[in-house]
Amino acid sequence: MELISLKDMPREVIIGVLRELGYDSDGIFVTDKSGQKVMDPYIDEPVKLDNLLILPGSEVILDSNPISVAGYFEDHGDVL
Repeated sequence: MELISLKDMPREVIIGVLRELGYDSDGIFVTDKSGQKVMDPYIDEPVKLDNLLILPGSEVILDSNPISVAGYFEDHGDVL
């Protein structure tokens, strides 16, 4: 499995990836199809495009901060 960083991709490409996964964006935040901001379940904050993390084997959208990443691996184990 190859890991790909979204960090240097154009916003349009990132939004396209989100749409393929059933999400969307208002240009700043990740949203669901109804326009509601997607909340990171570990820090209870909306996920911004600039801090977006999609882990392999998962369609969970997280903020890229260490608390969210650690919480995800604690809940789901090592999926990489």
